Amino acid sequence: MDVSSAKAKLRTQALLRRAALGESERRLRSAHAVRHIEKLLRPEETVALFWPIRDEIDPRPLLPLIAAQEGTAALPAIVENRLVFRHFLDEEGLEAGTFGTRHPSPHHGEATPDLIVAPLAAFDRAGGRIGYGRGYYDTAVAELRERGHAPRLVGLAFSCQEVDIVPMEDHDIPLPLIATEDELIDTTAKPTEAL
Repeated sequence: MDVSSAKAKLRTQALLRRAALGESERRLRSAHAVRHIEKLLRPEETVALFWPIRDEIDPRPLLPLIAAQEGTAALPAIVENRLVFRHFLDEEGLEAGTFGTRHPSPHHGEATPDLIVAPLAAFDRAGGRIGYGRGYYDTAVAELRERGHAPRLVGLAFSCQEVDIVPMEDHDIPLPLIATEDELIDTTAKPTEAL
C-alpha cells in the first residue's frame, strides 16, 4: 500500500471514531483540550485557530483567552489553492469557505501567526499529522519559514484520533506538540531510560 492510500485509510478510521462521539461529549472534550493550549499563549501574539467543521474539535473557547492577552486571532482561508491566514474580528465577518468551513473575508487582511493551532484528522506520538489530504498546512508553514518566520505549531484533536504510526512524506512537517482532551503531548521529548 502506498503512503497516500495508507494515510487515507488511517484518516477514514480516525474520523469514524471522532464521528461516534456525541455532541455534548465533543463540547466537553474540546473545553478540556483547549486548557492545554491556554498554557502556550503569549501576550500580544497572533494565534491562528480554525473554524470547526462537522464533528471536529472546537478551538473557539481560545478566542476570549487570546483577547485577554491582547493578542490577535486569525483563521485560515484557501485562496487560489493555497492556505493563508486572515485576521478574525468576529463571527459576523465570516464567509463560507472550502470544505464547509468559514473564514474571514479578504478585507480583514492577511495575518502572520506566531502560534498555529492546526486541525488533525489523525496523529501519532511522534508528531505525525494527517489532515484532510491536500497538504495546505504543510505548505503554508513551509512558506512562512521561507519568509523567515517560524511559527510555533500545535495540533488539536480528540484522543480517539490517535493512531500508532502516521506514514510521513518528505513535505510533511511534524508537530512538536499535540493537545487532546487528556494531555499535551510533547512529541520531541526523549523517553527516559530505566536505571
